[in-house]
Amino acid sequence: MKALEEKILRDGKTAPGDILMVGSFLNQQIDVAFGLEMGKEFYRLFKDDGVSKIFTIEASGIGLACLAATCFRVPVVFAKKAKTSNISGEVFTASSHSYTHNCDNIITVSKEFLLPTDRILIIDDFLAAGSSLSALISIVKESGATLVGAGIAIEKAYQGGGDLHRKNGVRVESLAKIGSMSPDGKIVFC
Repeated sequence: MKALEEKILRDGKTAPGDILMVGSFLNQQIDVAFGLEMGKEFYRLFKDDGVSKIFTIEASGIGLACLAATCFRVPVVFAKKAKTSNISGEVFTASSHSYTHNCDNIITVSKEFLLPTDRILIIDDFLAAGSSLSALISIVKESGATLVGAGIAIEKAYQGGGDLHRKNGVRVESLAKIGSMSPDGKIVFC
């Protein structure tokens, strides 16, 4: 998605530690109109796959998932990163390492929200090494639902997570794929 690449170059910032900051439009402050355009692109890519639910991980993926869900007219389910008292009954869990926060999380979702009859599209803001996506895929498989694919806003292709999941048979569609990035602000797209 050329418009996303241009927005990253214009509004994104790089930081030491291989961090791309897009908080001005994607994962802290959300440019809703632009996010809806990304949602429309995910819809174009997956509209023929019978998506019944969109699945994401707390917190940065929720906004984009909701905007995509408006195009599909389906609910959004999100895995929580912290154990809460408002999740009752049986749950699915998986371990996920956050690249940005450099910590491990046990993500949780109530079993009542992911059913074997569901056709799941995972939506997330970033894909780097692929740990969060692995955790979400693990939960979808455990639920018995069908995974139709993963829609990613920004993939750091040089970190290998996308290729790993593609080799494992997961359809991964990224709207912007970064081939390299440097702390001085140089971003090269695939």
